[in-house]
Amino acid sequence: MKPNFLTVSAGTGSLVLRGLASPIRVNILQLLHDRGKLNVNEISAALSLPQSTVAVNILTLEEAGLIETSSVKATKGNQKVCSAKYDEIIVRFDTAEKDTRNNQIEVAMPLGLYTSCEVSAPCGLCSPDGVIGLLDVPDFFLDPGRVQAGLIWFGRGNVEYKFPNNAKLVNSAVEAIEFSMELSSEVPGTNLNWPSDITLWINEHRIGTWTSPGDYGDKRGVYTPQWWKLEGSQYGKLKTWRVTRQGSFIDGVSISSVTIDDIGLAEHHSIRMKIGIEENAPHPGGINIFGRGFGNYDQDIIMRLYLA
Repeated sequence: MKPNFLTVSAGTGSLVLRGLASPIRVNILQLLHDRGKLNVNEISAALSLPQSTVAVNILTLEEAGLIETSSVKATKGNQKVCSAKYDEIIVRFDTAEKDTRNNQIEVAMPLGLYTSCEVSAPCGLCSPDGVIGLLDVPDFFLDPGRVQAGLIWFGRGNVEYKFPNNAKLVNSAVEAIEFSMELSSEVPGTNLNWPSDITLWINEHRIGTWTSPGDYGDKRGVYTPQWWKLEGSQYGKLKTWRVTRQGSFIDGVSISSVTIDDIGLAEHHSIRMKIGIEENAPHPGGINIFGRGFGNYDQDIIMRLYLA
């Protein structure tokens, strides 16, 4: 079930604001909202625009996270089908510090500081300066050099992180918890049409799954270093899992009935978050996790606790 809103900060939502900055892109969003899924040819005909113009603007909307796209077979090759994600977009101008400093705790976890792992090849780790250990050798996920990792990937399995439960330090109940990270599928080389079911767990409770559309290598990631081959994974999608008293969500979309009470945060001094590919996943297409120095967002894995 699709939620109907997206809230962004004027200070940090530059990609979304760029997506909305063109009348052509706004018209495309309006058309997709009114008619549902359409391919590039249908959008071009409906708006009387060249297909090349539509394709460029679709890419911008996709990068902003305002539309979803999928590749389907057509008479000649494949075609990209687009759909709008939101009915309403809210831009906030109040600063995050003013809004949340008294009721939000944020922790940034470097990619390499996982506390346990169980991965299978293809797999590997990179720092912004070079490859860590040997590629496709799972044992190197235990190498101490992993603390420098800015990109990790594996075909099956998971990595688990232990975050501090700082809500206990201030003796406050938690109303919601979020985990945010940049992700894509993983295939040798890259493939824009390579779906992968990526699942997140909190304290061993399965929160829900996001199906990544592909492994993105069509252009270099904004922060991906020049030494990293262009044929390798370049960037991902910034995804946010959120657990509240009403249930669990990915980017505002309801994914399960697991609530904040179900995951037992008050019972533990740490919060265990696991991300990976389930053994029985319908689309076991691997995972790339992008951290600082790679991808389009230059961030660690972010946990946010929203306090009562």
